[in-house]
This record gives sequence, structure tokens and C-alpha cells, in this order.
Amino acid sequence: MAETRFWMIRHALVEENARAVLYGVMDVPLCPESLVSQRPVYAALANALPREAAWVVSPLSRTQKTAEAIFEAGYPRQDWIVEPGLMEQNLGALQGLAHVELPGRLAMPAHPFWPLAGNERPPGGESFAEVIARVGPTMERLARTYEGQDVVAVSHGGTIRAAVAHSLDVTADNALHLSVQNISLTRLERLERGWRVICVNTVFD
Repeated sequence: MAETRFWMIRHALVEENARAVLYGVMDVPLCPESLVSQRPVYAALANALPREAAWVVSPLSRTQKTAEAIFEAGYPRQDWIVEPGLMEQNLGALQGLAHVELPGRLAMPAHPFWPLAGNERPPGGESFAEVIARVGPTMERLARTYEGQDVVAVSHGGTIRAAVAHSLDVTADNALHLSVQNISLTRLERLERGWRVICVNTVFD
């Protein structure tokens, strides 16, 4: 198997009202002020990405709008493939709930760096462990589909943590210790002998 190189980007900051709630797979808009103020960040990211690459995005508009911002900042405009397997964690009945209302709704203690423990499945949703079980096979399939190529994947913080967890074969709770900021870059490679993590949460100024 020839080396496949993944350039994973977390979507841009969402608007203020959405940040006040658990939005999960809700299709919330991006913050318009941030899109303007962070134009230099998009330009730096556009300059860092490989020019010959396949592009994939999640079905949610915030990933597609982030890709558009990268194109507007100087990256040659590309067609993309919408990949449902790269969706964010589905928080089910907890989606739309204000963060302050969450503690009384949990069956397990919250994770120190995420509202839910790695194995807690919200009603009608999925646990982060299940996200890893979904994202891992998706990454393997994409690695086969685009074998030997560069792949730019604009997705979500949870998705990227799950991809790293799959690469390193670590538990859901361990993976939730990873920081993945908005518009950060995480690089993974799939080789014949397995996955390799090049960098996680590289940010551009």
C-alpha cells in the first residue's frame, strides 16, 4: 500500500449563540466576525496545504464554508466529496442544551476536557467510543480510495480526535485529552505497516 497523506482541518469558529449550547451535528453557522478577523490565518493555511490533493468535507455547512474560506484565501478552488463518516459526534437529545444545564443530565462523570465521558452515549446519539468506531473505518476506506495521494479533510474536532485515536489505537477517554482548535491542522499518514501521526493541532498565526 502506497503512503496516503491526510491533512485534517477543524472547521472555523461557530457563531456565539451556537457556542453557548451543545451543537453536535446541528447545522450551525460560522461566526462572521471571526471569518473576517482570521483571514491571515486562512491565507497561511492555504499556503501550507499541498496543491495536488483530493478534498473531502462533512455534510455540515460549517466544514464546507471553512473550505470556501481557504479557497478565498488563495488555495486553488477544488471540487470536494461529502463524506458522512467524517461527521461530528451526534449528541442526540443533548443537542441544543445549554452547557450549564448539562451536569444533571449525565449518567457518568464528565470528562475533564469534554462534556461527556468517552463511553457515555446520550439518548438518541452516540458515544465518543462509537465515533472512533465510525471514523476509523472511514479513514481506512479513504486511504484505499486515495492511495498514494494527499487528502485534505475539513471536518470536526471530535472527528479529528477520533482519527488520531484510531491511528494510535488509544481509548476514547485518552483521545479526549487531545486539543484540536478551530482552523488547526492535524496530519496523519497511512502506510503499508500502519498509521503514523505527523502533527496534531498545528495552529497558524
